[in-house]
Amino acid sequence: MEPKSGIRSIPGKVKLLIALLVLQLCYAGFHIVSRLALNIGVSKIVYPVYRNIIALLLLGPFAYFLEKKERPPLTFSLLAQFCFLALIGITANQGFYILGLYYASPTFASAMQNSVPAITFIMASSLRLERVHFMRRDGMAKILGTLASVGGATIITLYKGPPLLGGSNSSEEDMVASQENVLDWTWGCVYLFGHCLSWAGWMVLQAPVVKKYPAKLSLTSFTCFFGLIQFLAIAAFTERDPKKWLIHSGEEIYLILYAGIISSGIVISLQTWCIQKGGPVYVATFQPVQTVLVAVMAFVVLGDQLYSGGILGGLLIMVGLYLVLWGKNEEKRIVNQHNTEETTLTKHLLASNKEESSAGADNC
Repeated sequence: MEPKSGIRSIPGKVKLLIALLVLQLCYAGFHIVSRLALNIGVSKIVYPVYRNIIALLLLGPFAYFLEKKERPPLTFSLLAQFCFLALIGITANQGFYILGLYYASPTFASAMQNSVPAITFIMASSLRLERVHFMRRDGMAKILGTLASVGGATIITLYKGPPLLGGSNSSEEDMVASQENVLDWTWGCVYLFGHCLSWAGWMVLQAPVVKKYPAKLSLTSFTCFFGLIQFLAIAAFTERDPKKWLIHSGEEIYLILYAGIISSGIVISLQTWCIQKGGPVYVATFQPVQTVLVAVMAFVVLGDQLYSGGILGGLLIMVGLYLVLWGKNEEKRIVNQHNTEETTLTKHLLASNKEESSAGADNC
């Protein structure tokens, strides 16, 4: 038989790795898009409403036609869980993020998001969704890898170091100084921390729901639907000016389309698939990669300077990711070895009992 070609021939681990890297690339672009949207005056409520409308229109038809046979019957319990997931993963997550980005800066938002792996790790361990063997090599590798990844992203954010290609920091320092009179860092910190808590909680609580309702596109569509209803309820009290709902330029259209199609439709579906395949902690561990991608995108697209701190942090993140990957593989190897030993022992016991029974029958 000839080997299969195309996507089906790619190993599952490689698919998951590629999906996680694409996921972080989409998130990195969303930082820039959201900041641009706020700069040109898009409402903080209208922006997520349009974003989720586009995502729902994109995902709904695919979910309906592609998952007709896979979709389990809906129950009141499932609908309540979808609504709660939407409250955490859509309304609180997106709402806190856009408020934090408004009062703080994209760099600070990216730095705060690097706490998501640690929060997810603690939540998943507390709920026993993630096993951590502190006295084994795989457990220590996962812990050290998470800390190294978060530490590397923190270095990129907080320590610039000397520029690699010359130049000075004066223009950026002047920009930061001009923004200090507008930005409320205290509220920005509070909102972004709430964003990180809701994001981590969404990834952890989504894992058991996916097991009950494995139709991933339908789950994402229901989550977007309930999130949209919740945002519309908030908008009814906070955004009553009809002019705020009008789109005034083509730039606004492009920014909202990116937020809806890429950051909501594709990203949420992709993240749901990744959580099902790798688990919430494994997905959250790749979060610091976003900081590296933001630095590269800013250098290529915006012409921002590259600093030695970014290279140092990037190397530390790569080491951390390697440790986590090694820890997950080592944990699977130990579990498979243990299961093999138990199976072999069971076969030996059954064979011994059979021989003893045969010997007893012969003696009779």
